[in-house]
Amino acid sequence: MSHKLVNVGFGNSVVSRRVVAIISPNAAPIKRLRDEAREEGRLIDATQGRKTRSVIITDSNHVILSAIQAETIAQRFSPDTILTKEELEA
Repeated sequence: MSHKLVNVGFGNSVVSRRVVAIISPNAAPIKRLRDEAREEGRLIDATQGRKTRSVIITDSNHVILSAIQAETIAQRFSPDTILTKEELEA
């Protein structure tokens, strides 16, 4: 089974089928989510020292910080990065 990757900036990628949500980091609940993930060891910082512009939540409850806008990452989910039902069942 092939895993399709989505670039989240600066050479970092995530497996597309593991992404649950891509959200803006500005709201207070998201900041709390980020802090909790850091405390529990579930935070992955892929910003390369730049400002966080999106937060990616995975099905394993990991929180990934990216310096790329949420809209830009969402656009990278092209039809060839989204697995079909048949591919998921394989």
